[in-house]
Amino acid sequence: MGVWEAILITVVTAATPLLIAAMGELVVERAGVLNLGIEGMMAVGAACGFAAAILSGSTILGILAAIAAGLVLSGLFALLVLGLATNQVASGLALTILGLGLSGLIGAGFVGTQREAIPPVYIPGLTDLPGGHVLFGENPFVYFSLALAFATLWFLGRSRAGLTLRSIGENHASAHALGLPVLKVRLAAILFGGACAGLAGAYLSLVYTPFWSPGMTAGRGWIALALVVFASWRPLRLLFGAYLFGGATVLQLHAQAASLGIPSQALSAFPYVATIVALVVMSVGRRSATAPGSLGAPFVPDR
Repeated sequence: MGVWEAILITVVTAATPLLIAAMGELVVERAGVLNLGIEGMMAVGAACGFAAAILSGSTILGILAAIAAGLVLSGLFALLVLGLATNQVASGLALTILGLGLSGLIGAGFVGTQREAIPPVYIPGLTDLPGGHVLFGENPFVYFSLALAFATLWFLGRSRAGLTLRSIGENHASAHALGLPVLKVRLAAILFGGACAGLAGAYLSLVYTPFWSPGMTAGRGWIALALVVFASWRPLRLLFGAYLFGGATVLQLHAQAASLGIPSQALSAFPYVATIVALVVMSVGRRSATAPGSLGAPFVPDR
């Protein structure tokens, strides 16, 4: 395997959890709901996934446990913002604080425990070709994330259900007047986003770094949120943005290894600085890329 091939594999590996979590959040926001709890859901997904995999000895059960954890927390968020019409920003921040604390509690007994990572795919005759490890030797999560991106693109742009979801996100009052099930669609979107966040957390603890440590999400949930804005709520732009920020993360790691004389703290902050710069650049002069009209607004049916 060549150097550039190894670097590309590292970029893809770093981008995959961002892509999965951000794609789920994109669907949630296109439905008109702002969920700031991705970081907490990813953390709980990572803890539950790793704990279940260690206790059961099954990677599949670990993945299912992570998804279930994301569903439970997103269900709690849905109860607050849909059932009680609470402020979405405050509820999402509370969910992140709850998730980070809960993940520390769940993973307390597994700190330092290591587990063999999920192996990459190997296709005889293809994986060993030049560049084959990038195309045919990735982890199953990578292929799932790509399939998720294109499935979301089709769903939002081509399907009737996707049109309904986008209509609700743009103007929930008009959608309700037309008889569209606003609360049911938003509930489904929130649960989907929670499942994606939990799955992204499972990737971190079962593939990316196959062990558990507190704070292992390291702000990736916040970067996923920023990616949705960076992508202007469009799946293909989100796919590009995830790999762009994955590359920024890998660049920071290689810069540290090269001993350039730059403080390690500054290099560790580089991906987050790149996120801020990208958002500023995207916001300057942007007119067509606007957020869904009802994003963040609570909905209370009048009849």
